[in-house]
Amino acid sequence: MWIAAGSLAAWLWLLLGQGFFWRTDVRLPRTGPDGSGPPELDGSGPPEPAVWPSVAVVVPARDESAVLPASLPSLLAQDYPGPAEIFLIDDGSSDGTGKLARELADEHGGLPLTVGSPGEPGPGWTGKLWAVRHGMALATTRLAVDRGDADGAGRKDADGRDADRKDDGGVDYLLLTDADIAHEPDSLRELVRAAEAHGLDLVSQMARLRVVTYWERLIVPAFVYFFAQLYPFRWVNRPRGRTAAAAGGCVLLRREAAERAGVPEAIRQAVIDDVALARTVKRSGGRIWLGLADRVDSVRPYPRLGELWRMVSRSAYTQLRHNPLLLLVTVAGLAVVYLVPPAAVAAGVLTGRPAPPALGAAAWALMAGSYIPMLRYYRQTLWLAPLLPLTALLYLLMTVDSAVRHHLGQGAAWKGRTYARPSAAP
Repeated sequence: MWIAAGSLAAWLWLLLGQGFFWRTDVRLPRTGPDGSGPPELDGSGPPEPAVWPSVAVVVPARDESAVLPASLPSLLAQDYPGPAEIFLIDDGSSDGTGKLARELADEHGGLPLTVGSPGEPGPGWTGKLWAVRHGMALATTRLAVDRGDADGAGRKDADGRDADRKDDGGVDYLLLTDADIAHEPDSLRELVRAAEAHGLDLVSQMARLRVVTYWERLIVPAFVYFFAQLYPFRWVNRPRGRTAAAAGGCVLLRREAAERAGVPEAIRQAVIDDVALARTVKRSGGRIWLGLADRVDSVRPYPRLGELWRMVSRSAYTQLRHNPLLLLVTVAGLAVVYLVPPAAVAAGVLTGRPAPPALGAAAWALMAGSYIPMLRYYRQTLWLAPLLPLTALLYLLMTVDSAVRHHLGQGAAWKGRTYARPSAAP
């Protein structure tokens, strides 16, 4: 009974004291940087900048030919008033990713596309961050702008006139986006508008992941739910708060903030690079924002449990800093918070004692109720809410499997590369 009571108490605290993580209303452009929805937004978004800054879109890609046809055209088609160029960095692909990207650019037109290749990662670098480094280097030294008769085109003031703005050959913002992410045509415009209006150095949106198959429906919404529980968006968006996180699929980063934070060199070993990026930018004095996306979607399929399992387990133990004690605490916490409520109900039914099932049922109801907003965001049936304990059990097993793989020397494996525990940076 006492364990069931502890589970109910934990849920009361989570609902009221964990940054209202279960709410899904922190979004662009309808909410302000802290999620409070200031009056000036009134549902229409922040004002447009007088001069649209330049943006380089950096897309690290490794063996992404299966998803590029559904994602890259959406970047090429961005309706952005300022100068922008796409830098797709082909990280040693064996499936013709770079060639396909060029073909798609020739077919669809739109924003200029440059395909680069960084070579094998340098010592101490993860493959993705090595590719991001290469793309940022290209972007900060060269931004393709049509200077012919339309010199200054794209740099317009609010009245549509050419803006008198010096171009130093660099770039104002970097959009770091994954190769499986599709953007609505106004996605880049809205990201930049929010960053400019609110003085944000990093704006990140959690892409709406694909939810089609049974396993995706069971596991994917919970992935975002657990992420928000660990990093409540309202806490992330507090300028003086300690919590920092980002969603790596869509990160708009001010170039000056990247330079001030020493990015990406400062996080070159990070497997969970999005959270590491946000922490580094915030610690260096930058202001960050994280919310759910309405205009950004992942097109990557995870049709089978095994694929979702690998997606979660490859970095779960890294999240726990490869610490066995943290693993034990996490497993115990997941069990008390998510598994005890249904277990208490079942035990009470079997033993005939009224207190445990009543406490367990109350905790289970709070749990399911907190999950409903995320299911609605993903447009899923609410009957999945009572199944959250089952989903949590799967995540618990994935976390344990991640630790086992690490201690077997397999580390975090992704697309043919395995990353062991990072050593101290030189």
